Formats: sequence, structure tokens, C-alpha cells
Amino acid sequence: MKAKTLFYCTQCGNETPKWQGQCPACGAWNTIVEQPAAPKSKGRSAAPSPLVPARTPKKVSEMTIDQEIRFPTGLAELDRVLGGGAVQGSLVLVGGAPGIGKSTLMLQICHRLCEFAKVLYVSGEESERQLKLRADRLGVGEIDLYLLSETDLAEVTAAVEATQPQILIVDSIQTMYNGDQTSSPGSVSQVKECTMALMQLAKGRGITVFVIGHVNKEGNLAGPKVLEHMVDCVLYFEGDRHLSYRILRAAKNRYGATNEIGVFEMDDSGLREVPNPSQMLLEGRLTEEPGTCVTCVMEGARPVLAEVQALLTPTSFGNPRRSTNGFDYNRAMLLMAVLEKRGGLAVNTCDAYLNVIGGLNLDEPGADLAAVLALASSFRDKPVPADLVAVGEVGLTGELRSVSALNQRLSEIRRLGFTKCLIPERHGRQTIVPPAGLQLIPVKNVRQALAVLL
Repeated sequence: MKAKTLFYCTQCGNETPKWQGQCPACGAWNTIVEQPAAPKSKGRSAAPSPLVPARTPKKVSEMTIDQEIRFPTGLAELDRVLGGGAVQGSLVLVGGAPGIGKSTLMLQICHRLCEFAKVLYVSGEESERQLKLRADRLGVGEIDLYLLSETDLAEVTAAVEATQPQILIVDSIQTMYNGDQTSSPGSVSQVKECTMALMQLAKGRGITVFVIGHVNKEGNLAGPKVLEHMVDCVLYFEGDRHLSYRILRAAKNRYGATNEIGVFEMDDSGLREVPNPSQMLLEGRLTEEPGTCVTCVMEGARPVLAEVQALLTPTSFGNPRRSTNGFDYNRAMLLMAVLEKRGGLAVNTCDAYLNVIGGLNLDEPGADLAAVLALASSFRDKPVPADLVAVGEVGLTGELRSVSALNQRLSEIRRLGFTKCLIPERHGRQTIVPPAGLQLIPVKNVRQALAVLL
């Protein structure tokens, strides 16, 4: 008798009885794959897991609130992204492109974690010898770290039973497999079952589990989308693998904010923390060239200065080319339309290229004014003053809107030596107290901003 098969979506995990080109649940194309159907249990319900005690419903008024137990990881930038440190009994998923530094980050934090806790590092991609060589290169080879090279989830669980660690690191979830499943490692069912088993370990025994996950060509975590819903925290490593700087960002965090970032620099000895990312992002800036402007954005509670570069060149073709890097494409097209309609610059006949230096992705509207000034500076071939920073949101009518935490931005701007700042004339109910030595230039709309600068 032919074994029954089902079809799964690799993006969201939705099951369908037959193959389709588009997933009916999430709408993704070419993500339906064939997998053997899991055998049905004969009993009415599965037995409860021995790792998780039986629970009964409680009233909210009878519940007591206990403060979560946090501990430092040894890297202040990672603690910032996690919300002040790792939480005991949490399940953290770390994703990123190949070679970005995920395994290096996990091995480096073991140096601090092994000082007060027992740590088990499970790798399904490297042997114990390879892990030892990497640890020696990173300077953490002489610590009491337990290493295990295994892909079978049953063996990993047995190792946890034998070692009784407080912290478990799994590298990576796509290499783990459960023998009860007939599908291959990395499939939808395997990733779901292995993650569920690790979540039971974390919640049932209070073990802090760090799981490394790979990303696909679209930049999303490989495997079903439900994987991100199961874990407590999702961290993404961003940046070009050919550049030295890395940015760690939280996409989900049940124990803290999701708008914090951590900045690292990769060198021969591993990842090094960058406590002053603004200075790093502005290194090597050409101050006398047109097409560049500095802005200040808020990454969580941290103000960060970034350089926005623009290049406009006349084109002889009917459809000018548009390209952005580190800046939202649709937002850039909107700003170019405002610049032409409200600013009076004929940029519709030019090829336009917008770039953010340092691998930072600017998704905050406060960077709109800097992008507009960089585009206008390149179009007119006149440089923006080197000591000036532009902060403000641009509306469709050309008006400038206020931004949040303006006083914190101004303090960071002055700390890095800038003397002028272009801000919106309307700043809401905020009481602006400019730092000593910083001149504020309030403007009402885009046309006034261009008149003041260019």
C-alpha cells in the first residue's frame, strides 16, 4: 500500500492535500513541498510530557507576579538587544546569513556564561575538534564548556539528562532530526518537532536555550513561519559578510523591546563590541562632496548618527533607474516626488541612487529630511555644510513633521562635534533644550530647507 503523503508550505507550515503553486494560507509562491504524513495516534489524546508538570486553570486575582531571572551574557551589546540580559528558561532564536558570525557569537558568550553556569554546546554542523579549534582561536578554549557534535534529538536530550546544564546552545536547528519523523532534517515537520522539544526543555526545567537558525535567499528564517511564534526571542544578524561590521537586531522579544540594536565588528579574534556606533558609521566621510547628508535616528533608546548618500545623473532613456540600499525603496520614491512637486527640482529625468553607509537600514521617518537634502545636493552639485545634521519627517505636501526624542538626538549630534541642526519648526509638546554650541535651524517645509542650505 502506498504511503500517504501531504504537502507543506515551507514558509508558514500550512498543510494541503495536493500540490499548488501558491500557498492558500500565506500567499507565497513555489513553497509547497511534499512530505510523508505523520502516523495518527490510536489513543484519544497524547500522554503529557514528563518534562512539563500538569497545570490547572487559575484566577488572575490569585496569581502572583515573580520577577524574571536575568543574567548577563558577557557582551553588553547582546544584553542590550535582549532587554537587559538573557532570561532563565527562555528560548532564543538567532538567525542570519551564512558566515555572518552566529556561531562565533554563541561561542564567545560561553566565556562569560561558564563562570557561573554549566553550558552545553551542541553542534550538528561541526565536529568536536573543529569546535575546539574555533574556541582556541577566539580565546575561549580553556573554559569548562561541554561540547557535543550530534544531530539526533534523542541523543541531545540524553546528553541534557546526563550533564544537567543551565544553558543549552544548539547549532543549528535545521540539522536536528527526530527519529519519530520520517522526513529529512530541515523539513517543516522536523523543525517544528525539534523546536517543540527544545521549548519543553526550556519551560519544563528552566534551561535557557539558544538556537541558531539559517535564513533563506529572501532573508527570512528557513523553515516554517510558526518557528518564530514558538520561541520567546528572535534575533537577526544583519550586515554584509564581506564587511567587518555586524548589526544584531531583535525582531521579537517577549521580555523586552524589539527596537534595540547591537553593533559588532568582526576581526581575527572574533566579534568585538562597538559601544559608539555613530562614530563608526561616520568614519571616512567626505565633507566637501555633494550628495551626502548626516541624520540622527533612534534605535530603541540609543540615538545613532548615519550618513545618507545620493547620486542623481541625467538619463537619456524613457524610464529612469531607481535604486536604494539601506533605505526603503517606496519611501525614497515618495520623497523624490515631493522634492519635484514641492521643492521645484526636476528629478524625474534623472537616475537616482540612495545609499546608507555602514550597512544600517533606516526605517524611521526622521531620516526623510536628510535623504531629501542629499538628493537635492547631488542634483544641484552643491555640498551640504559639513557641520550640519538634518532631522525631520517629510509629508506629501512638503511640510516637516516632528520626530520623537529630539533632545536625545540633539545631545548625540553635539557630542560628535556638529554645530548646526536642521529641525522641523513644529515639534509637538516637546520642550527643546539645545546643547551649548549647537545652533538649531527650524524650517517649516522642504522649500524652506532647500533655501536655507542650497
